[in-house]
Amino acid sequence: MVFSSTLFLFYFLPGFLLLYFLTPTRFKNIVALVASIGFYAWGGLNFLALFIASVIINFFLIRLMDKAEGWQKRIYLIISICLNVAMLFYFKYANFFLENFSAVKTSLGGSALTWEKVVLPIGISFFTFEKLTYTIDVYRGVNKPLRSFWDFLLYIMLFPKMIAGPIVRFHEIAGQLTDRAAFDTIDHKLAGLFRFVVGLSKKVLIANVLGQEADRIFGLPTTELSAPLAWLGAVAYTFQIYFDFSGYSDMAIGLARIIGFQFPENFNNPYISRSITEFWQRWHITLGRWMRDYLYIPLGGNRVSTGRLYANLWTVFILSGFWHGAAWNFIAWGAFHGLFLILDRLFLLRVSKRLGILSILPTFIITVVGWVLFRAESLTAASAYIKQMVGGSWVALPYFTTEFWATLALATTFSFMAALPRVERWEVGTFAAESLPLPRVIAMSLVTAVLLVLSSGYIIGSSFNPFIYFRF
Repeated sequence: MVFSSTLFLFYFLPGFLLLYFLTPTRFKNIVALVASIGFYAWGGLNFLALFIASVIINFFLIRLMDKAEGWQKRIYLIISICLNVAMLFYFKYANFFLENFSAVKTSLGGSALTWEKVVLPIGISFFTFEKLTYTIDVYRGVNKPLRSFWDFLLYIMLFPKMIAGPIVRFHEIAGQLTDRAAFDTIDHKLAGLFRFVVGLSKKVLIANVLGQEADRIFGLPTTELSAPLAWLGAVAYTFQIYFDFSGYSDMAIGLARIIGFQFPENFNNPYISRSITEFWQRWHITLGRWMRDYLYIPLGGNRVSTGRLYANLWTVFILSGFWHGAAWNFIAWGAFHGLFLILDRLFLLRVSKRLGILSILPTFIITVVGWVLFRAESLTAASAYIKQMVGGSWVALPYFTTEFWATLALATTFSFMAALPRVERWEVGTFAAESLPLPRVIAMSLVTAVLLVLSSGYIIGSSFNPFIYFRF
């Protein structure tokens, strides 16, 4: 079940909110948990028992860890981490390693391996990271473990963020799991509804329109790709993935705010970045922070030699690429960004500073090329596509609809207008405000109504409605 489906918008969400708001405060967690289990079961029923079993084991392991001392405490930490990582490794990476082992074996004259393909559970990457953050936060003493298993299960399974994030670390909402009174206001609910509808519009009115053409262009044989067409497909996908994923994050943050949870921001106008370093401070912010705090800093962070620092950066981003997908093109995408992060530290940040606002363009071009690695079906296909971008023939573009060009223009405008400081301040004031003046409430309500009608009409009338990050 996706947020932009008729089932969710017209049945699940209204029914859940009606029941949630009519339920006394002390029972609201139960309603949210039952709804979250039902939401996951709709698309992942075969894995629900395994999912809950892993949460049960993790909960009691951490309770034991919290009571232990010295080396015993560390043993429980290691067991919990190993179990969670092993589960992720098996479901997400078993096919990858078996396929590559089989390819090596056949190249040496052996017979190919045969095995039953392992099916990837929905959202396993995100909820594995959240189980890990709970374990590590409790071990570090950042928070005490939750007393109630049901509150812990709600933290892992809360449906707005369960499938595709944001990655919400335990200490960020630990208090809200037991008391959300501070955020249970009309202003928060209205702002949450507005944020949800904005995210829905970004997803269905922009990402879906661009995604249809991006899919068509990436599906063409390379012999039919001219350089302008290849660039157009790459740019269309660049905007598609941003409006798709940031739209989902907006919907998740908005839904959470409606019911009293405050999720961290996940995107901050990444395409106005003036360097790849800044891009990763603005793109998928919760993943970047997770990698920094639970991987990069434990590896030594910035407190190591220059060579070791560069190795750590590259390691973290190769792992980030591998986290996104079990394929060589994802590893190459992570290595690509890791390389530019190193080049930033060597000299590119100084170049960007001299260029000023003009540095947005080369950063964007680097990002577009990187997205080809991410989007292509394989590393070979990505290489062939990039080759056409660089060395393809320069001929006129084929026909595209007015809707496509208008949507591309809107995506470009919305992606870059925050380069104006006043626009970025307005966004912060609109989305993060604790209270809203009456004129803004009226304006937001009107915009919400119009966008909801337009988005609903598109959803009802179109069958193209993928969510890119659901497969991660």
